[in-house]
Amino acid sequence: MRVLGIDPGLTRCGVAIVDGSPGTTLTAIHVGVIRTDPDTPVELRLTQVEAGLAALVAQFSPDCIAIERVFSQHNVRTAMATAQAAAMGLLVAGQRGIPVALHTPTEVKASVTGSGRAEKAQVTAMVTRILRLSGPPKPADAADALAIAICQIWRGESQRRLERAVAAASAGRA
Repeated sequence: MRVLGIDPGLTRCGVAIVDGSPGTTLTAIHVGVIRTDPDTPVELRLTQVEAGLAALVAQFSPDCIAIERVFSQHNVRTAMATAQAAAMGLLVAGQRGIPVALHTPTEVKASVTGSGRAEKAQVTAMVTRILRLSGPPKPADAADALAIAICQIWRGESQRRLERAVAAASAGRA
């Protein structure tokens, strides 16, 4: 499975492509950040994020796009910008028929470190170890995008199996 992980942000949108499946060694194919200038009008910044994500999809053909679910923050303006960047990932996926998975920050941290309360440094250290990288990915947005992709590979298959089992059980009762 190839997953495009997105850590949404309007100034820095972390992106990563990870290949693998549960129980196998995962491979980081691409890691980076789509940057936009805060002085640029928001509609142009969103266009840049969308274009960057579309280019990654065209280049790497992911099987799934995993996006960190936007959660309520104290700063509404920051939450709004994050949600707008996440929407660009949803748009790119929807236009191309690519399945989407949304994961909460707690879910991503728990998947990668074993604790939903892990600090950013712990997440970065585990991502570096899991993917056997020569050094920690920088900036933190890039490391978070890798963590989101890893979470999807490890948890997404389990979730799909559960959904298939429930559907089969429901069909058997009908």
